[in-house]
Amino acid sequence: MSASGGGKAIIAAFLANLGIALAKFVAWLFSGSASMLAEAIHSVADSGNQLLLLWGGRQAQRRADREHPFGYGRERYVYAFVVAIILFSVGGLFSIYEGVDKLTHPHELENVWVPILVLVIAICLESFSLRTAVRESAPHRARGESWFAFIRHAKAPELPVVLLEDVAALTGLVFALLGVGLSWLTHNPVFDAIGTLMIGTLLILVAITLGVETKSLLVGEGATQRDVVAIIDAIESGPEIEKVIHLKTLYLGPDELLVAAKLGFPADKPLRAVAGDIDTVEARVRAAVPAARVIYFEPDVYRPGADPAPPTEAFILKSED
Repeated sequence: MSASGGGKAIIAAFLANLGIALAKFVAWLFSGSASMLAEAIHSVADSGNQLLLLWGGRQAQRRADREHPFGYGRERYVYAFVVAIILFSVGGLFSIYEGVDKLTHPHELENVWVPILVLVIAICLESFSLRTAVRESAPHRARGESWFAFIRHAKAPELPVVLLEDVAALTGLVFALLGVGLSWLTHNPVFDAIGTLMIGTLLILVAITLGVETKSLLVGEGATQRDVVAIIDAIESGPEIEKVIHLKTLYLGPDELLVAAKLGFPADKPLRAVAGDIDTVEARVRAAVPAARVIYFEPDVYRPGADPAPPTEAFILKSED
């Protein structure tokens, strides 16, 4: 997996979640807390999710072949989407079911100190996992970009997934701690059930967010506004061409951008010179946007007003003026 895949963050999250899941199951067995069971299932689901992300990164590294001439980079999007489904079903819906069951069949908690101790330790471990994810994500976040915008616009799905999972896990632990603590203080197990329902609702919201963002990547996203401008500037910064006529971009994978453009050349320029100029322009584009690994340039004679850009690209160019 490439550096942008956040391998360290995924491994740190996997190890933390696996240990936390075992501790939570033990705490549930001793206390009978529905919040602890919901949190244990949540941690098991997260551990499985990290394995899926690692496997998806490995599958995406396969070489291009006849059936997949642009490679397997989008495998990472597929596995990230599967992670969202698992988080929604195994984590969220199960927690909702447990919360409803405990509301209709409440019972007193036992050995409350066990789940409280486990939850405090889990909060420390999850904080370490989140810190690792933040440190891994920081180099890939644009200057001045908010964390919400980073999650929305990141092309590598692993880091946003781990970040959202860790934030959801920490928030869920706080909900569980409140539920168990209030049930112990008031001797009313309803608070434990409410904590479980809050955990389930949180996981469903996170899963929906991940699903929506990953679906967009699966369908096919183009370059960001900033990269489109950088590509156009790189193309037009030299004397080789007169104008970018058309421009289309598409992410073939998190680290591989397809750039296709029709370039306007002077009508009297020889073909040999055009071929050399295209090589020069390609080199500038790759230097400006390293992810632009697949480039197709079509030479044409530039006729002002005769060949307008398609609506989608015209909007992109206009919005940057």
